[in-house]
Amino acid sequence: MRRLTTRVVAGLLLCAASALAQAPEPAKARDTTPEIPYDSVPNFFKMPSGLYMGEGIAVATNSKGHVYVYVRSGDSRMFEFDPNGNFIKEFGKDSYAYSFAHGVRVDYDENVWTVDEGTNVIVKYHPDGKLLMVMGKRPDPIDQLNMMPGVAPFSGANRPYSYHRPTDLGFDRAGNVYVSDGYTDSRVVKYDKNGRFIISAGTRGSGTLQFMTPHTIAVAHDGTVFVGDRGNRRIVVLDTNLNQKAVYDTVGAPWGLCISAGEHQYVYTSNSISTAIDSRTIPTTGDIYKIELDGTVLGHFGKAGKAMKEFASIHHMDCRDPNTVYVAEIQAWRVQKLLLHPERMTSSAGN
Repeated sequence: MRRLTTRVVAGLLLCAASALAQAPEPAKARDTTPEIPYDSVPNFFKMPSGLYMGEGIAVATNSKGHVYVYVRSGDSRMFEFDPNGNFIKEFGKDSYAYSFAHGVRVDYDENVWTVDEGTNVIVKYHPDGKLLMVMGKRPDPIDQLNMMPGVAPFSGANRPYSYHRPTDLGFDRAGNVYVSDGYTDSRVVKYDKNGRFIISAGTRGSGTLQFMTPHTIAVAHDGTVFVGDRGNRRIVVLDTNLNQKAVYDTVGAPWGLCISAGEHQYVYTSNSISTAIDSRTIPTTGDIYKIELDGTVLGHFGKAGKAMKEFASIHHMDCRDPNTVYVAEIQAWRVQKLLLHPERMTSSAGN
């Protein structure tokens, strides 16, 4: 028994040492850019009695300020709130398309889209909740044995109309749809507004047009596509035909990114790690970066933690208004509404 205990302790110490060795360096831009002052709105979302938020997985807004939140809580569920955080309705309750929530976005026509990693299904809703389109196919049960959460054997199937654990999607002004697919296919796929396949690009790796978990995606007004290449700790920039244009690698691991509306657009990206708060990684994660479309880093804010104004594994973000940012956090089981104050930003500004 004493020998067994010694082996267990030694194993745990080895694992701890290994985890510590793998703790990432801080994002390169952290010490070279100013901090952006911000506040978090307390108790913004008002859930109905007996209904709870669950893990904060994805968040999006429409032009009227309505907020859509996609959560994992027993079942994956998607909720709509008004601009004051009052609950309005639930989309697709008990849907066959829901299993393991991953992304939600609103297109230029105000339609609401969900991306489910567990079912490999993307759903398009009218703002009133009516189902408009389904893309992808739920795997047969036998095929899901090696696709449990946390397991990502590379597929590389690259099929036009099916996915392998997709993560997110974005839209251009022509209505084209761009899907990041995802954990086990390492590619980006483009469709027209009717869901017809146009092109796909990407394989697994760290070279040109390669990804190690394309985890999030957003499209600028001019059709430029920004892909959060989480495993490679970089943002890969593509043109509308999915040719690689640039790489931004100074802002850490982009778990979630978004692009603001308006004439002058900004990119916000979260530097997260794991789905657990680890004291050894707190100093190097939990921050958010504000970037020009050309890659110029304008500032950063935030740190890891579970208190207000701290971030526990940001998974997804919305920044339609560049000074109002919503962040969905897995570990804190919440979505925070953040109010940024860039007018007060100085090189030594605090949080």
